[in-house]
Amino acid sequence: MYTMQSWTCIFLIICSMQSVCHCCDWIRHHYGHLSAEYLSLLDQMVRDITKQNAPVFSPTSLYRPIDDAEFDDKIRWINRNIVSLIKQYRGGRNMKAVSWDKKNLDDFLNILERQFENLNFCVSPAKKPERRLKHYFKKLNRKVLRKINYSPQSWELIRKETKRHLQRLVCPYQFIYNHVGPC
Repeated sequence: MYTMQSWTCIFLIICSMQSVCHCCDWIRHHYGHLSAEYLSLLDQMVRDITKQNAPVFSPTSLYRPIDDAEFDDKIRWINRNIVSLIKQYRGGRNMKAVSWDKKNLDDFLNILERQFENLNFCVSPAKKPERRLKHYFKKLNRKVLRKINYSPQSWELIRKETKRHLQRLVCPYQFIYNHVGPC
């Protein structure tokens, strides 16, 4: 009786260690590469270069607490940002107005979704979503897309803001990459 329970316990421990190892391995070998790839795709999507910036300030204050956060919190933070960006593009109205290459846009979103799925595998879901982050993305939608009537220019501003945001997400990644212990 106890032997069966012992073997079950050992089996569960080994399985949980493999998921952590998968996460460590994936972060070390794939996250940085995919991040570089989606930033490159964002650059390739440029059609009409606008010197204008989005009328919503980048959420610098939202990044400060994450600099000192624990591994799991950093992963959750990156994931919340990624899912918010995916929603911004997938849920965006009038995407027909954009002049971006559709293949580049699809590849960009597929990479973001792939990162989201793999990072989601690494940690348990957050207890409570970051309200300020959610508010930032709603404000971006309201003050850029709606205000400029979902025009190509508004989407270009969103693309620029997305790139700035994703570049900023590399900072927590570098910390994570440097501090992932041996699996």
